[in-house]
Amino acid sequence: MDALTRSLHSFLVRVGLNPTTISSQTEHYLEHLLFLLPPEDEEAITHYYGLFGCERESLQEIAKELDLSQEDAMAHIDQCIRKLAVTPEWQMIRQIQKKR
Repeated sequence: MDALTRSLHSFLVRVGLNPTTISSQTEHYLEHLLFLLPPEDEEAITHYYGLFGCERESLQEIAKELDLSQEDAMAHIDQCIRKLAVTPEWQMIRQIQKKR
């Protein structure tokens, strides 16, 4: 996992565990970032990290929903995070977080 992907992953883990660590504006930007993904991928990411008040789901549950093996589901989630990590939207969110 490269540095950009790792930074987004860490951010999503933190937000999923403690959503009060970001402002409502940053949460809004995060919603727009995830909207760049196809709906089923957006849902998988949201449930994997437990974002926006959604309960976290296990990789097994997500794999079943995506009709993939757990290994393939994890690779797919990693791929989605990588796609988002290189977007200008994530770079903007990242800059906002650095200023805090």
